[in-house]
Amino acid sequence: MAPSKLKIIIISDGTGETATALSRAAMKQFSDKDVYFTRYKNVRTREQIDAIFTEAAIHHDMIVHTIVTPDLREYISDLARTKHVRALDMIGPALTAFSNYFEQEPKAEPGLLHAVNDEYFGRVAAMEFTLNHDDGRNPDSLHLADVILVGISRTSKTPLSLFLSMNGLKVVNVPLVQGTALPKNLFLVDQRKIIGLTIDPEALLEIRRNRLSRLGAQDHAGDYATQSKVMEELEWANNIFKENKRWPVFNVTDKALEEVAADILKLLNMRKNNIFKQKSTEESGETE
Repeated sequence: MAPSKLKIIIISDGTGETATALSRAAMKQFSDKDVYFTRYKNVRTREQIDAIFTEAAIHHDMIVHTIVTPDLREYISDLARTKHVRALDMIGPALTAFSNYFEQEPKAEPGLLHAVNDEYFGRVAAMEFTLNHDDGRNPDSLHLADVILVGISRTSKTPLSLFLSMNGLKVVNVPLVQGTALPKNLFLVDQRKIIGLTIDPEALLEIRRNRLSRLGAQDHAGDYATQSKVMEELEWANNIFKENKRWPVFNVTDKALEEVAADILKLLNMRKNNIFKQKSTEESGETE
């Protein structure tokens, strides 16, 4: 009769991904053993732990846990002794070592790593969305954006979009091109999402000429980097901004990417706080 598989039970007050990953890494050193894992997530009470240990004791399973709450870790240790269940605390020794080093008690808040992971994956999703909507691509999903940047060529739309996406914002950048109509959806979305980008003529002329020089395309660029063309495009774009008064306009001349992004984030936060304030006032029935 073939021996039954060995079972390792993962207990976590979060997702259990850390304990599972470490356990699987350790099992690489015991490749001849046939084991499977059962994971219990968001374990926060003694009753949950009792049920898990009862099962483990019957089947002689091993328990691996990353419980951060001190009293629950102690409870697990006591159950492991009384029920004769092998239990491995993967987080306790690390917390003790760091606590001694920092001379400070840990927060002991369950699920913090899960919160960090959610924030990380949110940023990744925002960056993926931004890359998929660079330079006016996929205009049908403009309504899903947190921010929409509009401006003529060489006004830092793409690098600024990527920088903002690293803050978890889904960004679309839409180029303003003379002779090409703007996407209809641009005027159907919440106009507070839209931000115009402009630049001084002298700076834009220098940027365009430098770009052509790097590309070795000065003789085949038409009027792209001529003073008259630059002035014409900027005047045309500024007229669009004047027609759409709800679009704030940021001048990127001689400004670092971080500086412009900080100004945009400041504006977005001010608007967000103002919206919350208005909602709070409406719900309470207050009037100014």
